[in-house]
Amino acid sequence: MADSKLLVPELNDAETMGAETLRFEELLLQASKELQEAQTSRPESTQIQPQPGFCIKTNSAEGKVFINICHSPSIPPPADLTEDELLQMLEEDQAGFRIPMSLGEPHAELDAKGQGCTAYDVAVNSDFFRRMQNSDFLRELVITIAREGLEDKYGLQLSPEWRILKNRPFLGSISQQNIRSQQRPRIQELGNLYTPSSPRPEACPEKPHLSLWLEAPDLLLAEIDLPKLDGALGLSLEVGENRLVMGGPQQLYHLDTYIPLRINCDESKAAFHQKRKQLMVAMPLLSVPS
Repeated sequence: MADSKLLVPELNDAETMGAETLRFEELLLQASKELQEAQTSRPESTQIQPQPGFCIKTNSAEGKVFINICHSPSIPPPADLTEDELLQMLEEDQAGFRIPMSLGEPHAELDAKGQGCTAYDVAVNSDFFRRMQNSDFLRELVITIAREGLEDKYGLQLSPEWRILKNRPFLGSISQQNIRSQQRPRIQELGNLYTPSSPRPEACPEKPHLSLWLEAPDLLLAEIDLPKLDGALGLSLEVGENRLVMGGPQQLYHLDTYIPLRINCDESKAAFHQKRKQLMVAMPLLSVPS
């Protein structure tokens, strides 16, 4: 890991900045401008046609519900964690791990007996789907998250009982879905991050809000909100090949984040913006997401 020497002093007005800090500020402004231009030149969403996988039968207060678990290569994969790593995170009740999903609109269908029912299409990444097919643990995790996602999005109350239909990969028809374009400047389109287990002092420091985005094609930028600080005094920052660790003075803040990209930690730079009360970090990449 790089040590805290990469932390540049506070950013004040332009005339008081050093050449390196000024260049960093210009880099952030340029990246922000390019991202805004990219947003206006690219569509906000992309249409995909999910492929069938397997079908789940359950119930709600309105009647039978079928959930088609589908897949598409256009949906980003989750972080590449082993089952043991993921199980440890879940046991520690850490909510940072995400499985990107596209939750389709409800559509009326007929079941095998010709009775009316409602079906939903839920799509995940194709490579992750193939991995899930060989793992009961991942399959049940996806089903649980899909059910919770549908309940939250559509105000459903699904029965806790469900089963996977045999020899029927989907019910009804699988419609096209619109997903957000992958190059939006937030972490969910880069991949997924989680906060690994690490010792916590008794003071229980606050975990600050972190924003990440790509300044394509080989630069990752970060903003860490530190509203309780007036400057960089006492801040520590370490950047590893796929990890960012920050500590605040007097145990006010602590951030320990896995980043699913390979970072050139030796070339990383950081600066504290005094007016915005943000720590800004520029991290060149050794490789970019496919």
